[in-house]
Amino acid sequence: MDTQIRFERTKDVAADAIEPLGITTAEEEAYRHIQRALRMGRYRAGDRLIPEEIATEIGMSRMPVREAFRQLAAEGLVVIRPNRGCIVAGLTLDEIYETFEIRSVLEGLAVRLAMPHIDVEVLEELERQLDRMERASQTGSSDWVVRHQAFHLQICQLSNRPKLVRQIASLHVVIEPYLRIWFDYVDKPASARAEHEILIEVLRSGDAGKAEIVMRDHIVETAPLLASFASPGRR
Repeated sequence: MDTQIRFERTKDVAADAIEPLGITTAEEEAYRHIQRALRMGRYRAGDRLIPEEIATEIGMSRMPVREAFRQLAAEGLVVIRPNRGCIVAGLTLDEIYETFEIRSVLEGLAVRLAMPHIDVEVLEELERQLDRMERASQTGSSDWVVRHQAFHLQICQLSNRPKLVRQIASLHVVIEPYLRIWFDYVDKPASARAEHEILIEVLRSGDAGKAEIVMRDHIVETAPLLASFASPGRR
């Protein structure tokens, strides 16, 4: 197994899982640019996206930007409204719970399918990923969230189900802005290391059924924390 190739890219891992790295059109470039801005929290729910401003920023015409808006709208990241243009979508508390519930089922399936491909080399790399997450937690939300996504998606990629991985990555993108803000607010998820170490130990056991349950519980239990933070009056 070529583990080095699988694990060496951690920057923008969710976007890489959704879209191929070789950008060949202006529309794809605009899409990646706007999606990354949304994920990083540059735009907030309710903000209006001005195609002329974004086109100037990237150095292209408005048409590719408008086409990118349509793709982002299909993914639920923005809303295109008559006479109001393109508005950044937001998640209600119910939608936050639903997003984590769907993620838990899909990632549970992915980890079960990945189990035959988990070996000592993979486990050692996942341990190193935890070390990177720990170091990143000292530098701010951006690095930690990227490392956290990398940890989860690297396991999912071992399922060898590209469509499944793309769906999971899309859910990471939807929730990422909220996760970044939450991380900054709480400083650091105190139990994050311990929870991920439990997951690694289950992977080490080779019990696919248990690994699926632990992964699902791990993800679902995050939802109340994030939803509580996102409630009116908390920020």
